[in-house]
Amino acid sequence: MSPHMRNAPARSTDCHVHVFDPGRFPYAAARRYTPPPATVSQLKEMHASLGIDQVVLVQPSVYGTNNDCMLDALKRLGDRARGVAVIDQTFGRDQLDDMFAAGVRGIRMNIEVSKGADATDALRRLSATAEALGGSPLLIQVYAAMPVLLACAPTLRTLHHTVLIDHFGLARTGSDPEKAGFSALLELIASPNIWMKLSGPYQISSASPDYADVTAIAKAMIATSPDRIVWGSDWPHTGGSARPANYRSTDLEPFRTEDDLRNFGLVGKWAPEESLRHRVLVDNPARLFGFRSD
Repeated sequence: MSPHMRNAPARSTDCHVHVFDPGRFPYAAARRYTPPPATVSQLKEMHASLGIDQVVLVQPSVYGTNNDCMLDALKRLGDRARGVAVIDQTFGRDQLDDMFAAGVRGIRMNIEVSKGADATDALRRLSATAEALGGSPLLIQVYAAMPVLLACAPTLRTLHHTVLIDHFGLARTGSDPEKAGFSALLELIASPNIWMKLSGPYQISSASPDYADVTAIAKAMIATSPDRIVWGSDWPHTGGSARPANYRSTDLEPFRTEDDLRNFGLVGKWAPEESLRHRVLVDNPARLFGFRSD
């Protein structure tokens, strides 16, 4: 598979993918981009090539709060899949319970899609999401820039819900993990209710295609919280082209060209010990999302 990881452990879990099926489920009119299709069949082919057995489907922003495409994919994939939905203030407890029964295990807050969003907006949305969830067992998944996460850290630590941070916390610190407040991010993920997802290394790297500058960051995160780290491929890799000045959100935007096999192999570099890889790929996702691990 890779010089760093020869075989994927049984029940390895990809904790971050998106499914796009605009032919059956049209995109929201108010969206930031227009991706091509990335179907359940294509997802299954990709996972078969890696030896991945289980998956977490994350609601992408182009569908807004209409989770039908993700829920349909959950139904088609069965017990090997879980989901993370997006909601607004109109969702009631009955809807949350129905989604939980369908395999949804989290609610996503996508702060980064707004780009200009600040900590004040993030805290407002965080409070609203926590209030909407109430005593629900659903986790809160947060996609936000590292400065926003750090500004929200005191609130995140005190939430009664599990919090899962997307994409390395967007810790764009280069090869020096001590730059730009990274130590404060490590302090945050040391909190018992905070989890980190190592997904899409290109989200924080300036060293494509091998992403060597992510190694120190990933290793530091795993060392800080080995029992609360999960991995995700970020398939099908949105944002594959620069947006020109005359870009319109309805223009088709290709996916990034990524080597999924090579990227998956990086886990072996970040977690060289077999027992540690098993935690990241199997044990931790099983506890977080309710998968079988045996």
